[in-house]
Amino acid sequence: MSSVLPITRHLLMAISWFICSVAYGAEQAVLTLQAATELAMLDNPGLAQINARAQAMAAIPSQVGTMPDPVISFNALNLPTDTFDTRQEPMTQMQFGVSQSIPFPGKLELNEQAAGFAAEAAAHDVVEARWRLLRDVKKIWWSLFYLDRALEIVKANQDLLRQFVEIAQTKYQVGEGLQQDVLLAQLELSRLLDNELVLVGTRERAKAQLNALLDKPADQQINLPQAVSETLPNLMAESTLFEQAENSRALLSSRRESVNAAQTRLELAKKDYFPDFNVGAAYGIRDNTLTNTDRADFLSMKLSVTVPIFLASKQAKAVDQRTSELMQQKYVLQDEWNQVRAEISTASSDFHQTKNQVVLFKSGIIPQARQTVASMLAGYQVNKVDFLNLVRSQITLFNYETQYWKALSEANQALAQLTAVVGKEEIYE
Repeated sequence: MSSVLPITRHLLMAISWFICSVAYGAEQAVLTLQAATELAMLDNPGLAQINARAQAMAAIPSQVGTMPDPVISFNALNLPTDTFDTRQEPMTQMQFGVSQSIPFPGKLELNEQAAGFAAEAAAHDVVEARWRLLRDVKKIWWSLFYLDRALEIVKANQDLLRQFVEIAQTKYQVGEGLQQDVLLAQLELSRLLDNELVLVGTRERAKAQLNALLDKPADQQINLPQAVSETLPNLMAESTLFEQAENSRALLSSRRESVNAAQTRLELAKKDYFPDFNVGAAYGIRDNTLTNTDRADFLSMKLSVTVPIFLASKQAKAVDQRTSELMQQKYVLQDEWNQVRAEISTASSDFHQTKNQVVLFKSGIIPQARQTVASMLAGYQVNKVDFLNLVRSQITLFNYETQYWKALSEANQALAQLTAVVGKEEIYE
């Protein structure tokens, strides 16, 4: 008996562990909105690619701002070609030298500044990519949430219509109803089955899109929570959102850095009117083995400069090019700013519209529609309401409930769009 108890205890512990593991796994399988965004930030390959590009560009400024590598040379001078003997001719020497190219003062600093501005723009692009990824994840997540609620409503209405069919068939069998009522209920049930097929297909596509953003297999199952907060916040005024975006939107910051980089490249192009330098020194060793005199070695020094004699076709054209590039970047910045303000206005308008719809459906339309269905059902059972009106009232309630969840989903999608456009989460009063 005593030997059985430890086995039983271990078995119970194993069963308990298994149940806890299954429960934990089920809990983990529920993908909340926060979990989805966190997974996307960690695993999305598109974001990783942009981040890697920014890291690569951050390594450029120090490279282009550093002097060119010096050149070490080895030369054999005045070597006789008949014997190739270094002792035959007095001017034969073995020469070792070093030279250094020196850009005109200011060029290296401008090169480094331009690359630095470009690296800053790339860093802002990473932040912008994060916001866009968050926006896309949130939008698809809310679309899935709406589709789940719509499927629940469809299935509940299918069950209800099956009851309607049974009621209609019972009344028809006892001579109190019409066959057309039975056919009508079956037709509406078939329509709901068709709606379910459409919703299931749409959900599969949305699931594949979200899995792609999370770097998961396209067919991996996604389970969302059954309930979420249905409270919608109050937004700041549009003028305040404009100010927030001007200071916070990474896209605009990136474009400003691109303007700075273009301005610096223009200044660098103007510097190309001035020459670059090259300085060097070489030491020539002469072989004194077969001579009675001590022949001195030679020291050579050199200084060379580039001569920009093709100013009109080269340096001047480069200045024109950089000037046009600067204007292009300024126009891009202004165009992006106009687009940002338009997107803020659009997203704000979409949010207010859908928020008002949510309030209207929840507090007015849906309760009234439910009361209407209950009244119609009671009246039909005592032959005071015809079956067609009963079915129509139920379908109307189904449509209103579906529209409520769609409006709630679209309101939260508009919020996701708005936070991405502004570039920060704090957009509420």
